Amino acid sequence: MFSKILIANRGEIALRIIRAAKELGLKTVAVYSEADKNSLHTMLADEKICIGPAKASESYLNIPNILSSAEITKADAIHPGYGFLAENPRLPEICETSGITFIGPSASIMRIMGDKNKARQEMKRVKLPVIPGSDEIIDDVSEAKKLAQKIGCPVILKATSGGGGKGMRIVRSAANLEGQFSIAQNEAKAAFGESSLYLEKYIPRAHHIEIQVIGDKKGNVLAFGERECSIQRKYQKVLEETPSPFIDDRLRKKIIKAAQEAAHSIGYESLGTFEFLVDENRKFYFMEVNTRVQVEHPITEMVYGIDLIKEQIKIAKGEKLSIPHDLKLNGHCIECRINAEDAETFFPSPGKIDFLALPGGEGIRIDSAAYCNWEIPPDYDSLIAKIVARAPTRPEAIKKMLTALEMTTIAGIKTNIPLHLSILSNSDFIKGNYDIQFMERFLRNKNK
Repeated sequence: MFSKILIANRGEIALRIIRAAKELGLKTVAVYSEADKNSLHTMLADEKICIGPAKASESYLNIPNILSSAEITKADAIHPGYGFLAENPRLPEICETSGITFIGPSASIMRIMGDKNKARQEMKRVKLPVIPGSDEIIDDVSEAKKLAQKIGCPVILKATSGGGGKGMRIVRSAANLEGQFSIAQNEAKAAFGESSLYLEKYIPRAHHIEIQVIGDKKGNVLAFGERECSIQRKYQKVLEETPSPFIDDRLRKKIIKAAQEAAHSIGYESLGTFEFLVDENRKFYFMEVNTRVQVEHPITEMVYGIDLIKEQIKIAKGEKLSIPHDLKLNGHCIECRINAEDAETFFPSPGKIDFLALPGGEGIRIDSAAYCNWEIPPDYDSLIAKIVARAPTRPEAIKKMLTALEMTTIAGIKTNIPLHLSILSNSDFIKGNYDIQFMERFLRNKNK
């Protein structure tokens, strides 16, 4: 159905897609902003084309420029990667009318799952447990107060659109609700152009667990073992692992089955991730669906021995899902997100990489677009590399990751490698004794 893929993204995910496409014998087109003219994805794709200035709204978020680039280069498919336009239903809609294959879920699935409140209602319909909260968008603070009184504080306000923690506010007492409601609305409006909120019961000491799903156009859907994503700061993930040290076999089978059946019920196609909160009693609740490839997809690939991006591309070509349904998880895997930022203040640290030495060896995978003398632009996400370590057991995976980080040298900029070393050496982390409040406690104790 197509022979040339335009990659509407940048950085390591663009390189990841280029690699998968090359292995499938497909040509690739790299789009880039003026800030990314020397980026590695522009060098390794078969063709490249500039789509605008550094500002994302005028380049990577500019649908007309991306569609024009596909037309100029005669690309007959578009892969959005993650972030930017990856969950914008307008892109697959326009691709369809333009005769271009969109490598991802349909626009209709995106519209339902991209609105968190609609997604909650849809998951209720297919009998997936959801967190107690509002059934509709909350238009004013008086509605929020009534519901908060009914279900009890603490509650959490969430923007119906977008993600990344924008427009999310924890309200621990009714007295703080009005102020937090206004802040959450303003954040949501600024980030997504939409101020709509919904409200949920806040679950303390929960685990953020996600289930990778993939579906083809013939109704076949497959779900994989969980990724533990509770190590996060301000709702931004820092480190992920699989399997979770908190989830037992009984719950694992139950949550995989629930996600797979829900995905099948809504006719899910392509890659996606069902995200859950699991409370202290191991009761799980649906949170949202990410209708795209996740940053942390490598850890699932490593323990199952699969290539999710290649499978996603083949599904977009109309092929049947080829991953065996009886695949078994093999070993333990950890991913550390290496960011260009100060490990103490978390301020971004863009600039030139003067020297770069990345680790290797059995069980180590590096997904990165960084290279020596590359100038990291200040305009985008600070992720510069994902270091992934797989070993037969969790203690061995931790040791392997510690060694890999200690053997990583990135000079010229600051990185969060010292933070990762501290987390991996923390006694609670080593015991698997952590939840979504771990980073708050960890940083508080670290700064005493």
